[in-house]
Amino acid sequence: MAKITLKGNPVNTVGELPELGEKAKDFTLVKDDLSRVSLDDFKGQKLVLNIFPSLDTGTCAASVRHFNKVAADLKNTKVLCISRDLPFAQARFCGAEDIENVVTLSDYATGKFGKNYGLEIADGPLAGLHSRVVIILDENGKVTYTQQVPEIVDEPNYEEALAALK
Repeated sequence: MAKITLKGNPVNTVGELPELGEKAKDFTLVKDDLSRVSLDDFKGQKLVLNIFPSLDTGTCAASVRHFNKVAADLKNTKVLCISRDLPFAQARFCGAEDIENVVTLSDYATGKFGKNYGLEIADGPLAGLHSRVVIILDENGKVTYTQQVPEIVDEPNYEEALAALK
């Protein structure tokens, strides 16, 4: 269980992030067209998993905007922006913000992704949502980088995460 904070107040997650070198756990998430995708759908590509509580917060929206800017220049890499937001809300946000270079995916249906990756918030006002995390996977689906942002309202360390792709 990771101990993080929300505006300085302690909250916990349901577990720990995957370990470096570990094979990423498979997932099934929902795209904005309501189709389902799994980890296998991205086989052979590096992945940036940008995970956050909700696009309806300033910090989450800022992280999607930031990764959208850099995603077009990343070779053989997809950026997956994952939350429990409904796919309709994700599509609306991306349309309004001209977000085209990242893939938004929703864990609304089951919440299994957040539980399996140990990043679901266990208590406090955001209980049941995902904590702010960046996970990098190599072309073989192995975890090469993880970042659990200790204060939920803070943005991730983009430079460190992107450097892990090299």
